[in-house]
Amino acid sequence: MVLGYGAASALGNTFASTWEKAVAGKAGFRRLTRCTVETRSQVVGEIPDWNPSALPYVSRKDASLWNADFVHLTMEICRQALEDAGLVIDNQTGPRTACLVGSALNGSDAYRIAMDHYTRLGPTKVSPYLLPNLCANLPASKAGMLLGFTGPIFSPQGACASGNHAIGIGARMIRDGDCDFALAGGVDTCLIPEIILGFANMLATINVGPKDRSFDDPTQASRPFSIDRKGFVLAEGAGVLVLAAEEAARAHGLLPRAEIAGIGWNSDAYHFTRPNEQTVTQAMRAAIDDAEIRPQDIGAVNAHGTSTPTGDTTEAHCLRTVFGRHVQGIPISANKSQVGHSLGASAAIEAALGIEAMRQGLVLPTVNHLPDPALADLDVVPNQSRRHRHEFFLSNSFGFGGTNCCIVFRGL
Repeated sequence: MVLGYGAASALGNTFASTWEKAVAGKAGFRRLTRCTVETRSQVVGEIPDWNPSALPYVSRKDASLWNADFVHLTMEICRQALEDAGLVIDNQTGPRTACLVGSALNGSDAYRIAMDHYTRLGPTKVSPYLLPNLCANLPASKAGMLLGFTGPIFSPQGACASGNHAIGIGARMIRDGDCDFALAGGVDTCLIPEIILGFANMLATINVGPKDRSFDDPTQASRPFSIDRKGFVLAEGAGVLVLAAEEAARAHGLLPRAEIAGIGWNSDAYHFTRPNEQTVTQAMRAAIDDAEIRPQDIGAVNAHGTSTPTGDTTEAHCLRTVFGRHVQGIPISANKSQVGHSLGASAAIEAALGIEAMRQGLVLPTVNHLPDPALADLDVVPNQSRRHRHEFFLSNSFGFGGTNCCIVFRGL
């Protein structure tokens, strides 16, 4: 069961602000301000008004020592998620609450600071906190120190599918009795020069030249399934779902919002970046089979939808294979058109948006859309939210290394 969620994205530093702008069809992109870097891939998704030093539980010393930004971001979004769910961590719930927060790149920003200190100031100026800042499990650990839970903590490392992997593993742990509650999701704070240039030089992110429509309006940079899609918008973000066993939720008077009905996960054994249609299709089908429903029972799809020419085309082919003639009647939302690609955080943010949309009887839009005749059979909910009641939605997530994780959520 999903009890609640928290998120920070390019649209807002809380789930509420993210949701408000998502429903309104806004996109949260702007030119890079976190650092300076020579590249045309300068349009990014920065979390607005994010300043960990302003958090009441972060002292000036803490902000300096814990300089991997994913640490405090995880702490805050876990806090928001628990508050949203109404779950109180105490002597009874704390030992039965796990925390699984995945990340694709971990504390790369802290490593950059350490290297800068080393080259400019010498070896003794490398922080003794560097290694803890790089540890993938530390954000969950610090969240536990803040919030008081003492169940299992770790970081599922599934590249851009990390958020869905965390949700899936958390659900399985609850099913198997390892915990009663789980904070599950993903986080990435990746806007540093080396990461930006790495993606730009592998031609993964959008190159914004003077003739591109996002040159004068950066909000148009991410456009999944559009005819002029040309790369994803790199973004920072975090998303956390609060999961619970049904009996535990009932015992604490907590109302579930959705159910994790089915999980499908596998790997491609094909290429480190190019997707394999056969195994991607198998992952979607496995999630639907695990939910014990038929493909035509899926009322909406939350696409991986990165806005890359190959990625979107491949996902479209796989959706056609899974749903057959029914694909034309299934709304397909690509949230990355609004919040960008926040790597390990993306699937968790999208899960929260998809659940809230299902609760509200809506599907969120794929904004910045210009029709692609080759994808004309797909209903990508172009540019505006739409009323659409549905009981099940499929959330797709795929990552570098050929790792796939698809989840079916059921509304309650």
